[in-house]
Amino acid sequence: MAEKTKIITKDKTLLKEPGRYKVVMYNDDFTPMDFVVEILMDIFHKNQEEAMAIMMRIHKGTKEIIGEYVYDIARTKTEKAVKRAREEGYPFLVKVEE
Repeated sequence: MAEKTKIITKDKTLLKEPGRYKVVMYNDDFTPMDFVVEILMDIFHKNQEEAMAIMMRIHKGTKEIIGEYVYDIARTKTEKAVKRAREEGYPFLVKVEE
């Protein structure tokens, strides 16, 4: 009688967590504070208290990290914020940084 041999192989797939990118807002002397708060609430989903605190830190300093996201989300949120600012005529600067 012939003996049957069964070979079992296991493939290991290593998944790497996607990189996180910082969204950074910069202070300027032209963009109104209430507009910055509106952007923080509408696009970055901050509550009013948190948005006000972040806006004040930006106002008193030079820049502030708003959040960390995977690249595509960080880029999309940044583009939305800058587009809205340009539509309103503000030089508001938001960047994605590694």
